Amino acid sequence: MTEQLWAPWRLEYIAGADEDEGCFFCRAVKASDEEALVVHRGEKAFVLLNKFPYSSGHVMVATLRHIGELDVLTTDEAAEIHVLTTRSLEALRRVYRPDAFNVGWNLGQVAGGSISGHLHEHVVPRWAGDTNFMPVLADIKVVPEHLLETRERLRAAWPNSG
Repeated sequence: MTEQLWAPWRLEYIAGADEDEGCFFCRAVKASDEEALVVHRGEKAFVLLNKFPYSSGHVMVATLRHIGELDVLTTDEAAEIHVLTTRSLEALRRVYRPDAFNVGWNLGQVAGGSISGHLHEHVVPRWAGDTNFMPVLADIKVVPEHLLETRERLRAAWPNSG
């Protein structure tokens, strides 16, 4: 018996792969919040869901400005990225109650950065035992919640100040 996993949002990515030109993050800056899966917009940076998450709630904090190097950040950009990262942690704790987080930068393709031309930091919720047979044996990740639902839950839990 063959078993199937359904990920309906993948078809949109596959179908539009040839149409994707330019920088994904720069397009997200100009797109609607729902279309770009934006959780929160700041003055210098914004928070959006990863369309191909490592786990439920995987967000990225990206600069509004198209830059690719950490040492090019202004002091204001660096400060806002830090604030948005800590607020992302707070919202993710409220919604998903993870046991831990991976937070970090992949600076350059050799370091794992698939979009190295636009600076962004990953915030990945983690749970004890969250690596199971699916990613290990089948190279498949199972995300149990639709991305639009994840976005709405995180927006509702977003800290107003801090």
